Amino acid sequence: MPRALISVHDKTGLVPFASALVGLGWDLVASGGTEKALQAAGIPVTAVERLTGMPELLDGRVKTLHPAIHAGILARDREDDLASLKKHNLAPINMVVSNLYPFQQTVSQAGISLQDAIEQIDIGGVALLRAAAKNFLHVAVVCEPTDYNKIIAELKAAGQVELATRRALAVKAFALTRDYDTAIHSYLAGDMASPLTPTSLPEQLSFGAKRIETLRYGENPHQIAAYYSRQAGSGPLGGEVLGGKQLSYNNILDLDAAWRAVSSFSEPCVVIVKHLNPTGIACSTTVANAYARALQSDPVSAFGGVIAVNREVNEDFVAALGSLFVEAIVAPAFSTNAQADLLSNRKNCRLLRMPTGFSASADLEIRTVLNGLLVQSRDQGDPEAVTYKIMTERHPTEAEMASLKFAWSVVQHVKSNAIVLASGTSTLGIGGGLSSRVDAAKLAIEKAGARTKGAVMASDAFFPFADGVDAAIAAGITAIIQPGGSIRDKEVIEAANRAGVTMIFTGVRHFRH
Repeated sequence: MPRALISVHDKTGLVPFASALVGLGWDLVASGGTEKALQAAGIPVTAVERLTGMPELLDGRVKTLHPAIHAGILARDREDDLASLKKHNLAPINMVVSNLYPFQQTVSQAGISLQDAIEQIDIGGVALLRAAAKNFLHVAVVCEPTDYNKIIAELKAAGQVELATRRALAVKAFALTRDYDTAIHSYLAGDMASPLTPTSLPEQLSFGAKRIETLRYGENPHQIAAYYSRQAGSGPLGGEVLGGKQLSYNNILDLDAAWRAVSSFSEPCVVIVKHLNPTGIACSTTVANAYARALQSDPVSAFGGVIAVNREVNEDFVAALGSLFVEAIVAPAFSTNAQADLLSNRKNCRLLRMPTGFSASADLEIRTVLNGLLVQSRDQGDPEAVTYKIMTERHPTEAEMASLKFAWSVVQHVKSNAIVLASGTSTLGIGGGLSSRVDAAKLAIEKAGARTKGAVMASDAFFPFADGVDAAIAAGITAIIQPGGSIRDKEVIEAANRAGVTMIFTGVRHFRH
């Protein structure tokens, strides 16, 4: 008679599955709460203690960690292994059904103590899964209730779980234990982690991610795509989709860029993004006003973009949208009326509610390249203790300085080469993603039009020649902020001095490829 060992925390579908196994002639062995659940359902089951000859120890910490269990799981269908089992009056275990204590869900809750977290670290379950998965040539390992029906169907059809299925189940079990251990390591190491330094990236990088959603396609219809997350059960970017069409691959990329940008500002702010580049960013006293100013930066490119808001989206904001076609809106909250209006009148517009604020802390940025990965710490703005230097004869006015700081915060979110023109806390024109800095400057100037007179300019990297500065001066720019560091800095500064333009060097570059 084949034997199944069942030890599950999540008992979804357990009773009908176990009942079906018994109906197919299987002997069931179970531990702790699983045994009690099966007994309560009237399903014949043997307690683990009957096999081990030992009671549960340490308040249930030790139940299945015993040779009588693991020898039965690890035994191969060959003469010497079977003889060894028979010598010790043991029998093979042909199936292991187990899932784990909810460690990830526990530590994601507020106010969880270290002791609470430690108690949710599963030991026996992980050992069972790994042993059964290792021996998948002879044992079926089942770690998800969603696989119960498939297992029963194969047993009814062929009298066994097919080898291909056993291998797939083993892969799933090893993925589960990998992600489980990764989550435990991340939690326990979190308080001890030191700030990232140029030499502190991990020697080996390991992370688990679960497929949350299969997307319609990737960047283009002929590419397949899916969204994966390191947090099981989380929505895109860790947020909650409130309505609209399914988010696309490109939507998620743009929403990520927009949310990172809007989270850089503490005052009410709106960011409009198209193809990973901001088309307009503005801060104001209300998000409705901020939106209107952000839209003025480039109303043509804003069509079909995504919008990020760092305050609640309210009725005034929705009214300000007018007839603009918007792919998606991300915000920390939506008022009841605003949400109802958007879902009713913009049925295709995706709404994504995000947890308040954005924390990257020691998060890493990972990009794939051919046969490898590139890993870096995230650019979270200027490092501490950065000192700006006024390089020109004329110093900025108080108003210019405020605008320069705003433009400098914005330019960090624009694809390189990046140029931002701003007035107050609103962008007027943005040029980015171009291979020539002077072309980026000309594009930003073209977008701003007549509004360039008296505006300020930010550049994410130094000007290799004075041509970009000359174009800005000709357009009426009065103040410039840039990293400096070019071999032609002297020429650039002289051009600014001749025009009475003030220029600040930050000493920090913010490339964004």
